[in-house]
Amino acid sequence: MTQHTPLEIFLSGTPGFEHLLRDEAAALGFANATAVPGGVTSDGDWSEVWRANLMLRGAGRVLARIARFRAMHLAQLDKRARKIDWPALLLTDVPYRVEATCRKSRIYHAGAATQRVETAIADALGAKPTEKAGLTIRVRIEDDLCEISIDTSGEGLHKRGHKQAIGKAPMRETLAALFLRACGYDGSEPVIDPMCGSGTFVIEAAEMALGLAPGRARHFGFEELATFDAAKWAAVKSGLPAPSQTDLRLYGSDRDAGAIANAAANAERAGVSEITTFTHHAIADLTPPEGPPGLVIVNPPYGARIGNRKLLFALHGSFGAVMKERFKGWRVGIVTSDKGLARTTGLQFYNVSAPIPHGGLKVQLFQTGTLK
Repeated sequence: MTQHTPLEIFLSGTPGFEHLLRDEAAALGFANATAVPGGVTSDGDWSEVWRANLMLRGAGRVLARIARFRAMHLAQLDKRARKIDWPALLLTDVPYRVEATCRKSRIYHAGAATQRVETAIADALGAKPTEKAGLTIRVRIEDDLCEISIDTSGEGLHKRGHKQAIGKAPMRETLAALFLRACGYDGSEPVIDPMCGSGTFVIEAAEMALGLAPGRARHFGFEELATFDAAKWAAVKSGLPAPSQTDLRLYGSDRDAGAIANAAANAERAGVSEITTFTHHAIADLTPPEGPPGLVIVNPPYGARIGNRKLLFALHGSFGAVMKERFKGWRVGIVTSDKGLARTTGLQFYNVSAPIPHGGLKVQLFQTGTLK
């Protein structure tokens, strides 16, 4: 298998936001980007797998599909798994593991399926799997159709490499990027997050404004594969455009001084401190910056994990009042699991997203039009 072997690439995404990930992939030139439940499929070769990991902001993982076949029983799975050219994919000195899922199939025991594929790989490589290996082979059997993929990301793509300091209930960078896209943000307008926590929304928006590749500062699973070419990968990274020049500033604030310190440190590590400002103050002290209006986006506490819900009504009411009184011309996006708290703001929402999974909860994005 060479670097230019055609592959189906699967970009795992946030359920409910697959269309946004498809739009991002299409805008970046990934071929035949198609939204499917749980993500996006695209056609490409190994170099496109590398590029997807490096460039996509909204994808959680990038899987390279290496086989697809019908499997009605374990012997059939074993036989087909042994036909895969594993030495062309995996290195004998790199630990690997296999994870299988089975759904609505005659092969119903995921552990047995895992064992068959593990044995096929071990016999081909002469190297046994390792339980906690970073490189994962994923086997998915649904309706008797087996798909075998290599997880080329390693750690999830939300781990950009700069958010070392986090607070309670942090939002994943990948989901923050999709919420920004859902709000129409394209890097050309100011952004304010008045409950910024560790700064995820502001830092993501700043990276978009500067044209920075989200995966520029981290290691990926594909770097441990037999298909990897270090020289070509170095050329891909060195070919990234220089950061854009922008007069934009992006703002975060929070009533927690520790959160502000964390956010500023994260922004410094991300290389966006020159266009971001983090300030310690309460919602009541929030005022718009000089210059054109833009987007206010916030992921406030909603009582399910942080805070007493009864006390949060006052916070949301204050936020809504500040928006209506001081932020005419701006748009507002609120991420919450509690419709009652969203209504307490008194803002008029023209668009409410489908429920989106976030940290064990289902949240929705409530968007206003331009405030008048």
